[in-house]
Amino acid sequence: MKGIKHIIFDLGGVIINLDYQLTYKAFEALGVKEFTSLYNQFSLNALFDDLETGKIAPDVFLDEMQKHTAPGTTHQQIIDAWNAMLLDFPLRRLQILQQLRQHYGLYLLSNTNEIHMQAFNKILEESRGIPSLAAFFDKAYYSHQIGLRKPFKESFQFVLDENGLDPAETLFIDDTLPNIEGAKVVGLQTIHLLPPKTMADIFK
Repeated sequence: MKGIKHIIFDLGGVIINLDYQLTYKAFEALGVKEFTSLYNQFSLNALFDDLETGKIAPDVFLDEMQKHTAPGTTHQQIIDAWNAMLLDFPLRRLQILQQLRQHYGLYLLSNTNEIHMQAFNKILEESRGIPSLAAFFDKAYYSHQIGLRKPFKESFQFVLDENGLDPAETLFIDDTLPNIEGAKVVGLQTIHLLPPKTMADIFK
């Protein structure tokens, strides 16, 4: 951490626990055959990519997903299946963010979408009494709002430029290797957070 003044965090798998299998199973239960061929963590087809970069509204995504589900499947059932991957915010991780913010500039850079953002903020409010994840950061950047997503260098550069950050003094933490490699392109310092390690292991 020597020389580090700012930290950019990934969200899924770093701050909030995820289980992609729960979403795969939920969609298969709705009649979606081979959901993993439509979506997985590392390769998104155009529908998911467009949702994550704000090119389409949630309703367009839900209408398109209905075509792959059993007749009679509702938008709400699709939303619930899509959100099934979102688990919990471990208290220790939130405490670490609060402690770090006293010493570093903190930022969030997440590949996400409007449906998930509403869901994880609701999880945070119901479990911890905090209405928005933004409370822990100087600024939170979500791909569907800025129209840019990791691992593309433009997403990292956007955060650096908007806040006047020096990449040599800025640490980026993510659990996905392509995102780490994308961050290195713009000169960011990086930590690839591989399970079973967590934030608590980095900031002992």
